Amino acid sequence: MPNTDPVAALCRDRDLPDESLFALLATDRYDTALFSAADRVRRQVYGDEVYIRGLIEISNYCKNDCYYCGIRKSNRNATRYRLSEKEILACCDTGYALGFRTFVLQGGEDPWFTDERVCHIVSEIRRRFPDCAITLSLGEKPAESYRAYFEAGANRYLLRHETADETHYRKLHPDSMSLRHRKDCLFALKRIGYQVGSGFMVGSPYQKTEHLIADLRFLQELQPDMIGIGPFLTHADTPFADFPNGSLPLTLRLVAILRLLFPTALIPSTTALGTIHPQGREMGLKAGANVVMPNLSPVGVRRLYTLYDNKICTDEEAAESRARLEKRVADAGYRIVTAVGDRKKEGDRL
Repeated sequence: MPNTDPVAALCRDRDLPDESLFALLATDRYDTALFSAADRVRRQVYGDEVYIRGLIEISNYCKNDCYYCGIRKSNRNATRYRLSEKEILACCDTGYALGFRTFVLQGGEDPWFTDERVCHIVSEIRRRFPDCAITLSLGEKPAESYRAYFEAGANRYLLRHETADETHYRKLHPDSMSLRHRKDCLFALKRIGYQVGSGFMVGSPYQKTEHLIADLRFLQELQPDMIGIGPFLTHADTPFADFPNGSLPLTLRLVAILRLLFPTALIPSTTALGTIHPQGREMGLKAGANVVMPNLSPVGVRRLYTLYDNKICTDEEAAESRARLEKRVADAGYRIVTAVGDRKKEGDRL
């Protein structure tokens, strides 16, 4: 009799037909086995190590009007800010002293940050911290801009595709934006040589299980180095204010499935997980995630970078926050390491 256990089949084949993925996603029946298998695989590849990335939110100005996002250009209630180069470098100084070896510069698509300005900031970070990885998450840009940032010293880029289904994409974004263009950007980043991250929201408005399966299939096509997912969380100043938040159990299920589909991927346990549940980030680690991204932004602006409401946004200074996070990760059974934390190559095992 053939083995009909989808978790065992996923572990064996690192893939499943759509109907089996649907079965995994639609019920909690397999969750215990799924999370156990995902944790076993992440420990085979990464041990108990959790990589930390220092997140620096450089601007909440954005030219786009995504219907789900709190920093969309039409949100007149947002208090806007952008960090100066001096402020960004000060965040890196603080983070480096605390052991961070990856800096993530994230922001809305802010036209003030021209290619010249971005390249100058990146090259200065590279000059000061040659042993660190520089990750950018600044949205959709022309390929020549991505190449300029890469040549200036950036080596990772995060760009979530959010949904891989064209009809669903249209319900989440204005006509000025295009799923085809988003995907083209991701493949351009790969061609240039970046370590590329993508991902999607779980439980976004109008999302169906079929859309989530399409997201997994697109990631199989893209083969990213990093995969970031989190539950959709509402923001009061968006058209989606009255929609329900995404599901924590479904998000964790998908983290585990992603670990089994992509054993060597770098998968963060996201801030959104920690926002939807007090132990959400720890639960994400136990479901197969192996990255956390503490906030190195100046305390005074952290509450202004609100993609969604009720974001966990501590007023602690970076050193206190890192110490608290290290304890929470240890209590969950893992260990924060100060390393650049590149993706392991296929076949690498501890």
